[in-house]
Amino acid sequence: MSAKGQVVIPKAVRERLQWQEGADLEVIETASGVLLRPSAPKRERITIDEFRRRHPPQPGPALTLEQMDEAVMREARRRYNEYKHER
Repeated sequence: MSAKGQVVIPKAVRERLQWQEGADLEVIETASGVLLRPSAPKRERITIDEFRRRHPPQPGPALTLEQMDEAVMREARRRYNEYKHER
């Protein structure tokens, strides 16, 4: 680490992670050190009215929480089975 607190990330690591010069990195303190990862992209802030304009309500009756949970589990099982068969 330099006197200014700068750290050099080896070229092979930067290439493998596809980190370009000037990339925004997030520094996260952990119990065993620090974690560097790309910063999350900045999200556009919009009003609730703009959100509703972009995402109008879907037709049909509202789903119950149980129906939503079942749909999530069904998709999770489908993805898990697809993953298992790829190996």
